[in-house]
Amino acid sequence: MKKFSATTSILIVFLFFGSLLGQDEIGRRDSGKNGIIAAGKKEAVAAGVKMFNLGGNAADAAVSSLLVLSVKHIGAFCIGGEVPLIIYDAEKKEVKVLSGQGAAPKDTSAIEWYYRHRIPGSNIRSAAVPAVIDLCVTALKLYGNLTFEQTAGPVLKILDAGGPNEYRDTGSGEWIDGISGKSIDKWMTNIAGEGRSWYADLAVTIRKLIEAEQKATGSREEKLQAVSDRFYRGDIADDLVAWYIERGGFLRKRDLAEHVTRIEDPVEISYRGYKVLKCDTWTQGPYLSQTLRLLEGYNLKNMGFLSPDYIHVVTESMKLALADRDEYYGDPLFADVPLKQLLSDEYTRLRRQLIDMNKASQELRPGDPWNMKALLEGGGKVFPNEGGTTTCVAADKWGNVVVTTPSGLSSNAGSGGHTGVTHGTRLIINNTWRGHPNGIGPGKRPRTSLTPTLVMKDGKPFLAISVAGGDMQDQAALQIILDVIDFGMDLDNAMKAPRFSTNHFIGSFGQDPPRLGSLRLHESIGQETRDDLVGRGHKVRMTPSNIGGIAMLYIDTQTGMVNGAGAAAQAAK
Repeated sequence: MKKFSATTSILIVFLFFGSLLGQDEIGRRDSGKNGIIAAGKKEAVAAGVKMFNLGGNAADAAVSSLLVLSVKHIGAFCIGGEVPLIIYDAEKKEVKVLSGQGAAPKDTSAIEWYYRHRIPGSNIRSAAVPAVIDLCVTALKLYGNLTFEQTAGPVLKILDAGGPNEYRDTGSGEWIDGISGKSIDKWMTNIAGEGRSWYADLAVTIRKLIEAEQKATGSREEKLQAVSDRFYRGDIADDLVAWYIERGGFLRKRDLAEHVTRIEDPVEISYRGYKVLKCDTWTQGPYLSQTLRLLEGYNLKNMGFLSPDYIHVVTESMKLALADRDEYYGDPLFADVPLKQLLSDEYTRLRRQLIDMNKASQELRPGDPWNMKALLEGGGKVFPNEGGTTTCVAADKWGNVVVTTPSGLSSNAGSGGHTGVTHGTRLIINNTWRGHPNGIGPGKRPRTSLTPTLVMKDGKPFLAISVAGGDMQDQAALQIILDVIDFGMDLDNAMKAPRFSTNHFIGSFGQDPPRLGSLRLHESIGQETRDDLVGRGHKVRMTPSNIGGIAMLYIDTQTGMVNGAGAAAQAAK
């Protein structure tokens, strides 16, 4: 059994795609050295704490919490979804990314169908290969202490108790677990099937996976691999493929059988002496890195927190980085993304010169990193235009740290026949613009909005940030980083600080056209500041809520004390 030494560090942060607006107040916070977990559901927190009590580490707690969230926050996350994950191993002093993002079907005729008809928004044809189970198995194999059976114990208890009545429409029109009552009632009817409970179906599937682990011979790793094999290459896969065919989906046995959780290097930059780590361009994450590189050329502290100059320069820097995201980002296994050039000193200097401190940009302005020019000739390609959320962060008594972003906005296709495995809709982030780096292709990952963040200080994990909110995730994470590094805020003040955002980009979910010049400010920001920004050309709107639903760990690198906050939080005793 793999165990971490006392010097090994892993921190885990979950995030699920959903609402653009998060709570203004910290729901719960806690601190400690013996293990801490914060999540969007109290049941997920309880599952993680139970793993700590069983001798598990942060990886075990994360997997158990993830399985519970796939049931208790269904609609925002599902077991057929996806999980990008960043791991720091202090013993090896290295950071790796586990890419738990499923890909598009490998059948070229299916891909041509998408280009002819476009990618649907919510049915089974918008589902990528389900990636959660293999991600969980990979995390347990490489970093965990416990068995799959142990980590699945809490979710089985929930499934056996029955449900999911707590998700039915109350008739009030209120949003329930991130999805409107009417929408979730219709969705629950679709996934329930005729006379069946998807809870019971999923319980059977989980037990099949446990049985595979129990019956396998060999090492712990081989037993865990048997779990993944039964899901992706065994009878569960057969059942899923039969369901895909019945529902008109394009995924087939080959797509499942060839799925792997890729181990990759993170994207790393330096910002004012700190290291900021993101996933590669199969996520939107590196645009946060580009933005920080631009902002390092300004004395933000002297500008003043939430001053007109500060809001303006941060917004204009995000616009430039987002334009490059929309122009160049895609799965680097399929697209030649000029990431080294995008993050280079020379390109950053050229792009920074485009920021006019007196005027808000009203254009999409991608640069030309290939030819090292500030602007792409012609303004870039002209492309046609075509709920819910939860969070979880955890750290254990050994100082183990992992950052991950699990998601899967559930489709309305149903719950995988009799498997109970509801699928996500992540393929809608791909586009059907031929020649674009993020154009859908056989076996290609969509450039997901999911984007965990790990910040290092003096070679140790310092901040772990998970944000819910689709395209807004890194706008919120960026401001949290600036709050802490540039303005010296502690966890509570950074979480509560007013935030702002722009929609000056092509929307990820269906490629909605940009809202050029847009700027949304928290209503606590004063009228004088608003008027100043309007005078610079920003199209200002006010909002009573902060962007992003944030879960965050703030780690004292000297004492090892971890402070965590989220909708629910608990430190192990």
